[in-house]
Amino acid sequence: MDNIVVRTDLAVEANEEAMNGTGKLRGIRLRESNKSRMGVKVTELQVTNHLGEAAIGRPKGTYLTIEADDITGGDEEYAKEVISTLTGYIFKLLKRMNKNVKPEKILVIGLGNRNITSDSLGPEVVDNICIKISEGDETGVCTLSPGVMAQTGIETAGIIKGVVSQIKPDVCIAIDALAARSVNRLNSTIQLSDQGINPGSGVGNHRIGITKDNIGVPVLAIGVPTVIDAEGIIQGAGKMYVTPKDIDSDIRNISIIISKAINRVGVHIHG
Repeated sequence: MDNIVVRTDLAVEANEEAMNGTGKLRGIRLRESNKSRMGVKVTELQVTNHLGEAAIGRPKGTYLTIEADDITGGDEEYAKEVISTLTGYIFKLLKRMNKNVKPEKILVIGLGNRNITSDSLGPEVVDNICIKISEGDETGVCTLSPGVMAQTGIETAGIIKGVVSQIKPDVCIAIDALAARSVNRLNSTIQLSDQGINPGSGVGNHRIGITKDNIGVPVLAIGVPTVIDAEGIIQGAGKMYVTPKDIDSDIRNISIIISKAINRVGVHIHG
């Protein structure tokens, strides 16, 4: 088992693996917060230079991880706590990415295949977004579910770049399913990154990145690990991925939480 490398899309897990009990890494700044009255944990990881990039295999930038064990089964008060925490960090990153100015137009992108439950988080979130824009309006929120290349025959980044060039948003928010190394983080962790995302990364099917360099505007990525590489559980399992048995209800509950947080942001910028 020691020779098995289990992939992960979570920066905190990549950092844990790189540290391997040796302490802090050069080029990595880590800050943890457990101040939530309901036990919601937030970890802010910043990759500050090329040493950090090499250490954990992530580009320079900020990676925020919200860990909420009861995100799919908690009561209404718990859900409100997670929504409030997520909303606050979305605001924080969007403002930072838009040069400390509140963005006026946001394009919310639901990445993934809605026909595969574990990959349907992005489209499910978009289905619950309140559209707050009208023809000729230069402020508000609009959405896009570009599907996957296997459905469209078109590179997802190309579709998004074309839409961005037409509607000219200040920033994009891209939502996608991810892969985790630990089963304890499945459907209980939300990662935010100001460095965009690679569609299909959750199952190792990397496409052209949805990043500022590729589509022309800053991209805030929001991801939730919905699968784990089976080899992390069973040696020799090969290219298989495992997802929780309650994945249908988990995706539904998490998508509602993420969409409510984004809707709060939309109300703020459009109000």
